[in-house]
Amino acid sequence: MPPMGDSSDSRERRDGRPPGEFDLIDRFFGRAARAGRTEGGAVALGIGDDCALLTPTAGHQWLVTADMLVEGRHFLSTVSPRRLGHKALAVNLSDLAACGATPRAFFLSLALPRVDEAFLAGFAQGLFELADAQGIVLAGGDTTAGPLNLNITAMGEVPAGQALLRSGARVGDDLWVSGTLGDARLALEVFRGTLSLSAAQFDEVRLRMEMPEPRVALGKALRGLATSAVDVSDGLAGDLGHVLQRSNVGATLRLADLPRSAVLGAMPEDLQRLCLLTGGDDYELVFTAPPDARQRVLEAGRAAGTPVYRIGRIESAPGLRVVDGLGHPVQDLPRSFDHFKS
Repeated sequence: MPPMGDSSDSRERRDGRPPGEFDLIDRFFGRAARAGRTEGGAVALGIGDDCALLTPTAGHQWLVTADMLVEGRHFLSTVSPRRLGHKALAVNLSDLAACGATPRAFFLSLALPRVDEAFLAGFAQGLFELADAQGIVLAGGDTTAGPLNLNITAMGEVPAGQALLRSGARVGDDLWVSGTLGDARLALEVFRGTLSLSAAQFDEVRLRMEMPEPRVALGKALRGLATSAVDVSDGLAGDLGHVLQRSNVGATLRLADLPRSAVLGAMPEDLQRLCLLTGGDDYELVFTAPPDARQRVLEAGRAAGTPVYRIGRIESAPGLRVVDGLGHPVQDLPRSFDHFKS
């Protein structure tokens, strides 16, 4: 697999031929090598060689995550290239955030159906805007021809033994979530033609769908405080279910306490429930913490600039129970997203 940026070609072809693989890599993704910078933080040597050289911080552990975005499955053809570049990296950063990691390096593998320089310029802009904001360095990757497919592998680090995992929830813990839920699914319903919103409302929820903000600062602030965590990518009920299964516990979730935007809050109750519990693409953090840590959790949220909300409790009885504002069980819960069934 050729390393991203392994090319001595100039920025533009001088022989009049269309740009090839290495030309495109160099032009849109080889900025560090062109500037004489091949390192950044943990990246001792990045783009331009057969392998990247990474240097972990002493006393830390690496965390590695990979996400693939496929056109028509994970994003629509209507998304702007800049927003797509942002989201491609954001979904990986969200995984690192859920583990309390500090982002360090990432690798991009990109399949393109054709050479589209306007697309690549916008994609690279969105990608690097978020990368620079989070201090993470592109260290390599690959490109090829094929159906539009984006694959990023991201690496972060935490002090040894401090990673937040799905397996640490304890009976009696509070259940928390960050931000608001459901707007991305609301935007999807508009795209599907099942719902109409005003232009302003649609712009608001579409932004949440196409440019999610990974909660990296919150994840780091929860180290040593939260007992477990997961990011909400496939829907709150489904992703929380992973925590319950790995921790061998159950939970009761209070539907009325789930945070939602004013746009979603104005929708019919059945639609709100669908979007809140199984909408997916929220990229918020759901986490657990002991009851005596409530004030410190709120302070961690304020310090990270991200509101957090207490939405339920961890219990010994297996499974997830959802209750309404009166404490009555909510029946016939919608099914969470599945990449092979939804």
